[in-house]
Amino acid sequence: MSSHSTFAILLGGALEIDDRVLALTGGARAIAADGGMAHAQALGMTPELWVGDFDSTSPDLTTRHAAIPRLPFPAEKNFTDGELAIEQAIERGATRLILVGSFGGARTDHALSHLLQAVTLAERGLDVVLTSGVEEAVPLLPGSRDLDLPAGSLFSVVAFTALNGLSLSGAKYPLDNADIAFGASRTISNVAEGRLTASLVSGRALIVARPHDFSGA
Repeated sequence: MSSHSTFAILLGGALEIDDRVLALTGGARAIAADGGMAHAQALGMTPELWVGDFDSTSPDLTTRHAAIPRLPFPAEKNFTDGELAIEQAIERGATRLILVGSFGGARTDHALSHLLQAVTLAERGLDVVLTSGVEEAVPLLPGSRDLDLPAGSLFSVVAFTALNGLSLSGAKYPLDNADIAFGASRTISNVAEGRLTASLVSGRALIVARPHDFSGA
């Protein structure tokens, strides 16, 4: 896919940069959301826009990135800085979004919002990946998708609704057309055997992977 339509959205959560993160973000355009600008230098990225109310931006960060165009918003607003950055990317032609720093951080509510929003963005037809370097996630909607994971690494299917007709292949614990009740833990802590294929008849979920965690192998 053209890098012109792939955007890395730099969010304020935790980030450990590895080859997978660099492969995801390589060649992408970037937009930073408030304190997420702290990831730009380590990624070797120069965002084309810096969005937010800047309440979590240090003076040092502001000085170092003074040349980046800023789009300020008041602190009292109806959207998070991350959501505003995502919408700016979509206005600029994004079809693929890499949400960098979308896990962890000081705000659990913001991290959860990123996970939920990824699913709604996928329903709008966007290709979405979330990463912290330690964890990755992709939305799972009705249909099928593949995910390349190191053999022996952990993954879970985290459901946001009841799931109907969930199938998993390329996993230590495969499933075939299974129905999973909302809140059930049956799909937590599976192990990838390499290329994972997941399909779903109805429901909404995320595949959350830990590519460097082989504790379940």
